[in-house]
Amino acid sequence: MVALNFVAFVHQRFAFALLIYAVILGLWGGYQFLRQRALSGGFRSSYLLMIGLLAVQGLLGVLLLIGHRQPREILHVVYGIFAIVFLPGVYFYAARGSRAREAAFMAATCWIVAVAFGRGIGTG
Repeated sequence: MVALNFVAFVHQRFAFALLIYAVILGLWGGYQFLRQRALSGGFRSSYLLMIGLLAVQGLLGVLLLIGHRQPREILHVVYGIFAIVFLPGVYFYAARGSRAREAAFMAATCWIVAVAFGRGIGTG
């Protein structure tokens, strides 16, 4: 029981961290887009790090589900699945286009998942 409480605590803190992280990346990518600059390697690696952290967040959520800790709404799980599919999908899709398009898509993606993270927190 103590272990599940710890996992729930970490899952909750990761949710807030991912929300803030997505907003920061959204601002960074939006700034690069408005300046008509290509995304830097730092942005791309930060984006990939967000995907990795989201995967850890998802694994923590699965552990909680296995331990019979149900979210208040099933939409909580849907938001998580959406984010883990959407982020890498846009990453690979946007990389095939122009640099301006890549910046626009990846910045917008960060804002969209920030909303999903916020909704996930609200439905958890």
